[in-house]
Amino acid sequence: MASGENRRVVVMTAGGQNPTIVINALHARYPDLHVIEESPESKLEIWRRRAKRLGVLQATGQLATMIAARLLRKAAQTRVDEICKTFRLDPNPNPQIPVHKVASINDANTLAHIADLNPAVVLLVSTRLLSRHALSAMPCPVLNLHAGINPAYRGQMGGYWSLVEGDRENFGATVHLVDAGTDTGGTLYEVRTTPAKGDFIATYPMLLTAAALDIVARAVADAVNGTLAPTAPTGPSHLRFPPALWTWISVGLTRRIW
Repeated sequence: MASGENRRVVVMTAGGQNPTIVINALHARYPDLHVIEESPESKLEIWRRRAKRLGVLQATGQLATMIAARLLRKAAQTRVDEICKTFRLDPNPNPQIPVHKVASINDANTLAHIADLNPAVVLLVSTRLLSRHALSAMPCPVLNLHAGINPAYRGQMGGYWSLVEGDRENFGATVHLVDAGTDTGGTLYEVRTTPAKGDFIATYPMLLTAAALDIVARAVADAVNGTLAPTAPTGPSHLRFPPALWTWISVGLTRRIW
């Protein structure tokens, strides 16, 4: 590290093509980048948590939508390949980037590894929620790439819900500081884009991730340089979840928003 300056970046993720394009883009700027990859939460764990919060019916309907979207994986991959080509993205893992695999980003061994790495910034991309304890143990700012504009589209499927609500101008992504809430931390940067005709619920996140690479780089640079300038998100705040299967199909058939 030049002149003793800490430019180490850690990305924590549950894996997948979306985080990989972020990791590869950042690695081009920060060669001393490390990845901590957690095991994804099981569908049963997610269902139990949502059933407790939203009820069994809604939780089951949301799970059904995710299963249905997976059945369209081939169509989604075709569009993802188009997005990667358009934005000149690399969705393939780089074997030169060190990856430390853990069960959860909240585990004690994860926190010990972070302490050993002593990064200048930690970026979350597609992970479970960081616990209060884990957040308090972080030696540096923790940022999150969120596929939605906060605070109106916190949680999941922010791009989809902006379209459903007739709010196409807020089809976008946010990079924000992580606090104890769900996408409630101070906003660092936002970006907005427009979905193509072939986009649907399984491709919106990739499009938003691709569009957000520049603001991710800016936010990480601010953290490394000690110039973070978060602003409080304003306006109505809503925590979003995937649509139940019947909602997704109804909206798709009547309004052509899939």
